Amino acid sequence: MDLLNAILVKPFADMIAAPDFLLQVLWEGLVAGVLYALIALGFVLIYKSSRIFNFAQGIMVVFAALTLIGFHEHGVPALLAVPLTLVVMFVLAVAIERAVLRPLVNQPDIILFMATIGITLFLIGFGEIIFGGENKTMITEELYIPTGSYTFEPFGGFVSIEQKDLTAVIGAVVLVIVLILFLNRSKMGRAIRALGDDHQAALSVGISLSTIWVLVWFIAGVIALATGIVWGARAGVSFALEVIAYKALPVLMLGGLESVSGAIIGGIAIGILEKLFEIYWGQPLLGGNTETWFAFVFALIVLLFRPQGLFGERIIERV
Repeated sequence: MDLLNAILVKPFADMIAAPDFLLQVLWEGLVAGVLYALIALGFVLIYKSSRIFNFAQGIMVVFAALTLIGFHEHGVPALLAVPLTLVVMFVLAVAIERAVLRPLVNQPDIILFMATIGITLFLIGFGEIIFGGENKTMITEELYIPTGSYTFEPFGGFVSIEQKDLTAVIGAVVLVIVLILFLNRSKMGRAIRALGDDHQAALSVGISLSTIWVLVWFIAGVIALATGIVWGARAGVSFALEVIAYKALPVLMLGGLESVSGAIIGGIAIGILEKLFEIYWGQPLLGGNTETWFAFVFALIVLLFRPQGLFGERIIERV
């Protein structure tokens, strides 16, 4: 009876008793969820256009952030370092398409997946040679990202919102809107969607596979830079930051590998749910630290009932 009370009654009673604290928890979960969604978007875009699960997305986040900091350390103004970093990410996209993807066209999916693991290991080694292995501080102030906080007193309590977190959420929303408009309204965006729907049909009408691959890997690089700036502002930048990409895996399992909207909704859902579980169930019952595994367990439960994810397409094979 005491266990049932601790699981079913007390957490919800605590939420009702302290709604201001609940708002704080929801906000922090939303911020984390938005960042998870950004990382997942990089996976989704590449998978939709090439059927490649890009294991290198995490190290691309680190590499983009370190490139930005590296330019600034060598005297380049921060606002100029951003477009220069985008140029580097474009060159990286071209190099990956020419040196890795083009020679492996029509190879089994597992070969392409292994190739992205090779890209990951290369970028780790190459990055450590160029940037070193120590933790670096993101140039937050130089990029004019505010570092203060807003405070509110709803329900007679206290809620604090970090300005850099608010900037991250607004920036992510703008980036997602631009991306959706690009995919739905532009000629190249429609070509990406067509390639994702049917490779052979898209190629038969003259859509260039190499051009699309370069484009989607560059877009993934842009997303990686945005994610690296935000995460770097929160926790610094080092090669250990690569592990945040693993949090995108349950998001992808939940939202589906081919759904942009699934990545967004799945990321936000995972961020909020893992924060709620940590505060109201994890700390009182399990001693905390549930954020490291909750998302994976939750996604596994969803997959037991819907293997293609909540937003993935149901595949039916007739035999």
